[in-house]
Amino acid sequence: MVARVVTVAFEGVEARRVDVEVQLTGGLPNFVVVGLGDKAVGESRERVRGAFAGLGLAMPAQRVVANLAPADLPKEGSHYDLPIALAVMAAMGVIPPDALNGWAAIGELSLDGGISPVAGALPASIAAGAMDLGLICPEACGAEAAWAGETRIIAPRSLINLINHFRGTQIMGAPQPGPVIQAGGGPDLRDVKGQEQAKRALEIAAAGGHNLLFCGPPGSGKSMLAQRLPGLLPPLTASELLETSMVHSVAGLIARGALTRDRPFRSPHHSASMAALTGGGIRAKPGEVSLAHNGVLFLDELPEFGVQALDSLRQPLETGEVMVARANFHIRYPARVQLVAAMNP
Repeated sequence: MVARVVTVAFEGVEARRVDVEVQLTGGLPNFVVVGLGDKAVGESRERVRGAFAGLGLAMPAQRVVANLAPADLPKEGSHYDLPIALAVMAAMGVIPPDALNGWAAIGELSLDGGISPVAGALPASIAAGAMDLGLICPEACGAEAAWAGETRIIAPRSLINLINHFRGTQIMGAPQPGPVIQAGGGPDLRDVKGQEQAKRALEIAAAGGHNLLFCGPPGSGKSMLAQRLPGLLPPLTASELLETSMVHSVAGLIARGALTRDRPFRSPHHSASMAALTGGGIRAKPGEVSLAHNGVLFLDELPEFGVQALDSLRQPLETGEVMVARANFHIRYPARVQLVAAMNP
């Protein structure tokens, strides 16, 4: 018998469906995970073993094969632990085989059977709702996943809570969305004394969405003025809040499901590389220009930035999105920002 459960693989802020299939076969006892996973996915075997041992369960004395389909899609991250463990338990008969029908799952397992938080709960919840599925996620991610709206959410603290829920001995309620942090907590332009011409330029830039360059001697207040631009901008609309929060969710920047309508303000150091600004790295994470989506990207000491790093911002500023192209990735991130820079004469 093959047990199946649905999970997701992240491509930028999009979540693609991945089917976790587990089969128990004859032969020497072994636990194999196939499906083009990275190092973290391969290590999930030991985390699943440890979590089972923490619950008093023993792995079956059979060959256990876990397949992550489609097999040609690269998979990375620790959020595959929970769906693999659920599929193994369904194959063992610990939970009813049909209990996982209509559910997707993400979560990292600890060795005592707990379920640890992972990044990307909001995009995963939206993708599960689009597939007409519910989402099983860690308790710490439940408030974030609940922002998806109509998607059914279960947020267990540990595997034993989830087993009891599926067996009907402990029914878990749906988590509530996290709080919305009210706008207006940042620096205020009224605190600035003098600099009437610079403040007027800042107000015009805020009203028209213009990019802005401050040029003046050190200590004249360029950075102080730039930090007060988000306070002049209107709060994020509902659609902008969802777009920005999905980027921050993938980057793991949402704490306990709390969202804010404040415009993002990102101020990278002038030693930042091109990958740090536009996104990239081994896992093609979003860069500063994407983390500032629908907000302000402030580049202090503009001439000190590398030429290649500054040139890489041309296309995102024109199109409002950035394409991260690597050998194994071709990912699109939103990057609609208002650029503010400062420099000395």
